[in-house]
Amino acid sequence: MPLLQINLLVVQFHRPLESKNNTEQPSPPSSDSYSVVEHRLAVLIGMPRQGSWGSMELHNNGNTCTSFDISRSSSLAQENLSKSQRIRNKSVDFDDNLPYAENPRLIYINDPRRTNDKYEFTGNEIRTSKYTLITFLPKNLFIQFHRVAYLYFLAIAALNQLPPLAVFGRTVSLFPLLFVLCVTAIKDGYEDWRRHRSDRNENNREALVLQAGEFQMKKWKKIRAGEVVKIHADKTIPCDMVLLGTSDPSGLAYIQTMNLDGESNLKTRYARQETASSIFEGCNVSGLIRCEQPNRNIYEFTANMEFNGHRFPLSQSNIVLRGCQLKNTDWIIGVVVYAGQETKAMLNSAVSPSKRSKLESYMNRETLWLSIFLLVMCSVVAVGMGLWLHRHRDELDTLPYYRKTYIRNGKENDNDTNLSLYYHGVGTLTENKMEFRKASVYGKDYRSSNLRDDLLQDDNIRDAAVSIRWKLKSEISVDSELMDLLHKDLAGEERIAAHLFFLTLAACNTVIPIVSQDASSGHGRSDSWGEVKAIDYQGESPDEQALVSAASAYGYTLHERTSGHIVIDVNGDKLRLDVLGLHEFDSVRKRMSVVIRFPDNTIKVLVKGADTTMFSILARETEKDDQIRQVTQSHLTDYSLEGLRTLVVAARELTDAELEQWQCQYEDASTSLIDRAAKLRQTAALVECNLNLLGATAIEDKLQDGVPEAIEALRQAGIKVWVLTGDKQETAISIGLSCKLLTADMRQIIINGNSEEECRNLLTDAKIRHGVQPANRKNGNSRRSNNPENGYLEIPDDAKSSNVLQPRSGKEEPDDCGHLALIIDGNSLVYILEKDLESELFDIATSCKVVLCCRVAPLQKAGIVDLIKSRTDDMTLAIGDGANDVSMIQMADVGVGICGQEGRQAVMASDFAMGQFRFLKRLLLVHGHWNYQRVGYLVLYNFYRNAVFVLMLFWYILCTAFSTTSALTDWSSVFYSVIYTSVPTIVVGILDKDLSHKTLLKYPKLYGAGHRHEAYNMQLFWITMIDTLWQSLVLFYIPLFTYKESSIDIWSMGSLWTIAVVILVNIHLAMDIRRWVFITHAAVWGSIIITYACMVVLDSIPIFPNYWTIYHLSKSPTYWLTILLIIIVALLPRFLFKVIHQIFWPSDIQIAREAEILRKVTPNLRSKPDEDSR
Repeated sequence: MPLLQINLLVVQFHRPLESKNNTEQPSPPSSDSYSVVEHRLAVLIGMPRQGSWGSMELHNNGNTCTSFDISRSSSLAQENLSKSQRIRNKSVDFDDNLPYAENPRLIYINDPRRTNDKYEFTGNEIRTSKYTLITFLPKNLFIQFHRVAYLYFLAIAALNQLPPLAVFGRTVSLFPLLFVLCVTAIKDGYEDWRRHRSDRNENNREALVLQAGEFQMKKWKKIRAGEVVKIHADKTIPCDMVLLGTSDPSGLAYIQTMNLDGESNLKTRYARQETASSIFEGCNVSGLIRCEQPNRNIYEFTANMEFNGHRFPLSQSNIVLRGCQLKNTDWIIGVVVYAGQETKAMLNSAVSPSKRSKLESYMNRETLWLSIFLLVMCSVVAVGMGLWLHRHRDELDTLPYYRKTYIRNGKENDNDTNLSLYYHGVGTLTENKMEFRKASVYGKDYRSSNLRDDLLQDDNIRDAAVSIRWKLKSEISVDSELMDLLHKDLAGEERIAAHLFFLTLAACNTVIPIVSQDASSGHGRSDSWGEVKAIDYQGESPDEQALVSAASAYGYTLHERTSGHIVIDVNGDKLRLDVLGLHEFDSVRKRMSVVIRFPDNTIKVLVKGADTTMFSILARETEKDDQIRQVTQSHLTDYSLEGLRTLVVAARELTDAELEQWQCQYEDASTSLIDRAAKLRQTAALVECNLNLLGATAIEDKLQDGVPEAIEALRQAGIKVWVLTGDKQETAISIGLSCKLLTADMRQIIINGNSEEECRNLLTDAKIRHGVQPANRKNGNSRRSNNPENGYLEIPDDAKSSNVLQPRSGKEEPDDCGHLALIIDGNSLVYILEKDLESELFDIATSCKVVLCCRVAPLQKAGIVDLIKSRTDDMTLAIGDGANDVSMIQMADVGVGICGQEGRQAVMASDFAMGQFRFLKRLLLVHGHWNYQRVGYLVLYNFYRNAVFVLMLFWYILCTAFSTTSALTDWSSVFYSVIYTSVPTIVVGILDKDLSHKTLLKYPKLYGAGHRHEAYNMQLFWITMIDTLWQSLVLFYIPLFTYKESSIDIWSMGSLWTIAVVILVNIHLAMDIRRWVFITHAAVWGSIIITYACMVVLDSIPIFPNYWTIYHLSKSPTYWLTILLIIIVALLPRFLFKVIHQIFWPSDIQIAREAEILRKVTPNLRSKPDEDSR
């Protein structure tokens, strides 16, 4: 899953809503005529059969350790980890042994009073709301005032409450701030009210609870730990419960965990056979459960139970969690172990990490600058006013602006108008649809042909007495030679190995077969086929589903799984296998094994796993074994080079002594509350040794459509693409080549070290050999502007548009470092992600064009992202599609989740969600570019339109003896930002587009404008402020000089200034609009009309001091000429600057816009001669 190093400065984060899944739910498998009572050995949790083989445990479909990493990674993403914490998390063993034996939670079954005799457990009432009636106001205000702009507004409003500084009415000055605060508070309050309502509905739901010997309805919020609860089909689980019994005699239950982890496929859970039998017999249930304290890990549960004098272990397969739904099971009965806020679902409902764009941080910085500027202005006015008052202290009653009384129209009026400044501020690349492509069986390579499984079965099994024909959900290509070998009646080693190979594929998994009648009658074939049944496989891993489907295509169909056995249809013959135990896949062992008892009472262990761990546990008894091993390794290398996912398959027969030893150790490990995972791994090592190699499998995970083109476009846009994957190195390299991430001319730096010293030597040697210089820290942006290797569109001074806009490939870049590719494995990262080696890795990685990390764990993915974030100013984007990508997605500045075959965990943890990787190209190159250009410009424009208004008032103060009198009414000052100039800003911010999407997709290097901060930077900010200073001077002094000798009053001047500044800022905005549509015209010119209309209304109110001024002014031609002169003089420098800059120093975007216009004009020019010729 790739990590994209981006500089997308403006994004709008959102959390996608979870869609409902309407997939048809499968029904549980039937046990046919087999005795469930006789075979109570659970296939997944491995309950011991009395007097027999002992017990075995399942953690969770092979993801025990990996899944825990995911749980821990959410906290990693939410906290700003210190260096020492980061190092520790990256180098630890990825199994967290839960040390709860010293302080276990004791749950007395059906005895809630004794369970909670010390009142230390919470009830089952939950609360997801953020506020209460008491805390709403202070808490909401505290959250809102985290924004610097709000603090600025508050300071201005507070100053305006002081009589000497108040320019507006005290109430009016509070309107803008109160409006924003109230709207936000109402929105937050409404959302929290909905949470309260949801909590109330959830807490008042009812469930059946065992009370006084019978099940009675009880509200969820009153359920307590220790109570026994009964849940019926399609109902939601109210709390975390350990299963005691189910409607299935074997204790099997199906649940859907979509509300918990986003996965829509069904999971299996099991009740211990000891408790399930008691439930069926109707006995009183009592016992003691010792379990771990509440924790967030939804993929692990460590406990044991004492029941009827027996003590046995409990695992994750024995617990159902709050929020899950019961499916295809009539009912279940369980005992509550965690309730309310202590349930795993509630403990995992943490607040998402706060993410802010760089543009927002820049805007806060500029707000502080402007606050300082305003403070300086106020200081100037204060000092000037003090000096003026000291100099003219004896003449205050007669001087203008300070005298107590003045005569107007023969009437005496009090002058108490004061002025203060009011400033209005501002498996990601692939489809995850696995297809079985190739197999190496007993040293021979078999490849899929064009023949399909149904045709081959027609040729090979027609003469067999087949009563049932299995129809897979999807067709699978098979090898005819391998099919012939399997159906030949031979007893050679190759035939036996092939038979055991496909038995392992069919048996060594946790896939659930779903059988149904097929109405198509075998694609219209003859009824001689007999009964045709459709079979589908439900599993948590698409790899397992592909392998089981492949085994079925070759005649080994898994069609029944119960709690003690599985049934495989081998070419028409039913083969029943007793499952004695199952060791799930984990990230340490990297393999999975199942202990099977065959009908002839032989015991075999069937194993499949990664080649890195499988070859070390193979037997080396004969020269033939070594030969098969070497040939198989060669085949694996070939498969990996083709981008296929590989697994090695092996098996061996167990002796009675080995089985007994394994059983004894497992009994101790499975009941331990300390280091259970480590002890279970040690137990698995007893049987996972001296294996006989059977072969290897190769599964294709096809690239999604458009992936190579998307990656190439992102690279041309200057985005560095890093791939972090769990695949083996050869597979990752092959996929990198197929998606054009790697090219043939790249020099590969491969780091595969097995110790810290070896990794150090490899890194040092690579730096010397390729001339890698130490990278500067925290200056990624400055490096980027001068480094052509990043693929930016560099424009020479004499560049022509026809030359610049030619699509360029990355191969044109001459820099040697641009042709380097770093390839490193997860084992090396364990040693490298230390204090002294991180710098070496960072230097090499930032000098390479491509970085490929293979076999990495989830926490290592987050560690790589953190490495870049902590050492550079670059923005990071992480995109993934699985639960193991959650930590990486949450750690990155921008997280993108792909909704694919691996569930919706990545989607739920992301900021953006999409269906396929190729959509990332449009998200960044089109919408990211548009958003950056719009918001970057609007931030500058909002600073400008408010600063020009404030500076105009400032010049007036300086010319009125620092008296703080005002020429504008309170309403005019407030309406300036609220009504007069707000609508055009919003419309342009939503609709304006500098370039079409076709141009942006055709020339990805235009995205580099965001990397270079062309739309918003410190230089542009100060240029805008200088332009603002000029326009404010023009606004103030042209009317002042024009009406210097006239008898016009100050309110008429204020009216002129108001309409002039509104027209000026709107025409200023119109000069920068790139895309004119009807609504844009209506907003810009309509706001000017609305301003005139409001002024007419305000000037028609007799109680206002500016009464009837607009009517007098509009009659004079001087008024209109003055406005025209203001617009021309104020905007002329800006116009000349833009013209000169676009002619002599055009930007990429300007050249692209000219090319767009030429393409539109040229067809029209060509059509005119044609019309003239007619």
